[in-house]
Amino acid sequence: VQLVESGGGLVQAGGSLRLSCAASGNTFSINAMGWYRQAPGKERERIAAISKSGGITNYADSVQGRFTISIDDAKNTMYLQMNSLKLEDTAVYFCHAVIVTARPQEYWGQGTQVTVSS
Repeated sequence: VQLVESGGGLVQAGGSLRLSCAASGNTFSINAMGWYRQAPGKERERIAAISKSGGITNYADSVQGRFTISIDDAKNTMYLQMNSLKLEDTAVYFCHAVIVTARPQEYWGQGTQVTVSS
């Protein structure tokens, strides 16, 4: 499985961005996907996750109500709509996919930078 993020950039506080994650390869076997972020000097944290069917989602408290995760299974693409962005949302955002087997397989994108300015 290969994951490629796009859509990052510079935005003012209060603005919006939409990130995309295009998956290729053995996408049929993917069970769930998610978005993580890592700010300078901090650990990587999961901020949103979604089942492959899109029926189950969950969010970190820090983004609940502002970010929306979605998936277009036909396009093998996952999205993260980010609204009301705050300075503390500045981070590198990573796409993640997991194939659940006896030994779960995890895949990561290369990351895309999101910078929120005042």
